[in-house]
Amino acid sequence: MGFVIAVDGPAASGKGTIAQQLARAYGLPCLDSGLLYRAVGVTLQRAGGDLDDAAQAEAAARAFDAGALDDDALRTRAAGEAASRVAVHPGVRRALRDFQMRFAEQEPGAVIDGRDIGTVIAPGAPAKLFVTASPEVRAERRWLQLTAKGEAASYDDILADIRLRDARDSGRADSPLAAAIDAVLLDTTEMSISQAADAARRIIETARARWEKSLKG
Repeated sequence: MGFVIAVDGPAASGKGTIAQQLARAYGLPCLDSGLLYRAVGVTLQRAGGDLDDAAQAEAAARAFDAGALDDDALRTRAAGEAASRVAVHPGVRRALRDFQMRFAEQEPGAVIDGRDIGTVIAPGAPAKLFVTASPEVRAERRWLQLTAKGEAASYDDILADIRLRDARDSGRADSPLAAAIDAVLLDTTEMSISQAADAARRIIETARARWEKSLKG
C-alpha cells in the first residue's frame, strides 16, 4: 500500500474539504466515498425503486457506474438522505467495498474520505483522521453550503436530519461512525476551515514521517 490517508467522520464535519486539501497538498487522487452511496440512492429513486428495500438497493449498488459521480444531483440534501437510507443495507456496503479498496491500492497512494475508511476499507492506511464537530455546527455548515447553491433549506430541518443520520448509523452493529483505534481525532467545532486544514496537515505530516521511517526499516 502507498501513502493512503483515511479521513472518516460524520456528515458535514468538514472531512470532505479537508480530504480535498490534503489530496492537493500531497498530489494524490481523492475519493469522496459518500458520493458512491449518493449515486446508488439517486439512481434507485430515479428508477422508481424503494430505498428501504435491501434487495433493490443492493442491485443498484452492484450496477454502480463511476461515471455517475459527476452528477450535480448528488450534492443535494435529498441525495444525502437517500445515501443514508441505502447505506444501512449490508449488501450495498459489500457491493461498494471493492471499488473503494481498489482506489486505496493505487500507487503512490490516495486520499479517501467517508465512513469506515480507516476500519474497513483501508485498515492498513499509514495516516488516519477522524474529523468531527458538534451537530449544531455541522448543521450550520450544511445549511450554508445548500443555501449558497440556491437550494431552499431550513437550519432546523437540517439539524434534525443530521441527528437522525447519526442515530441511524450509531444504532447499527457495524456502525461506520466508530473511529479506528489508531485514528487521530480532529474536532473542528471551534475551527475555521483553514484552521482545520492546517491542523489536519500537521497530523498527516507526523504520520507521513513515521511511515517513511518504517519503509527504511
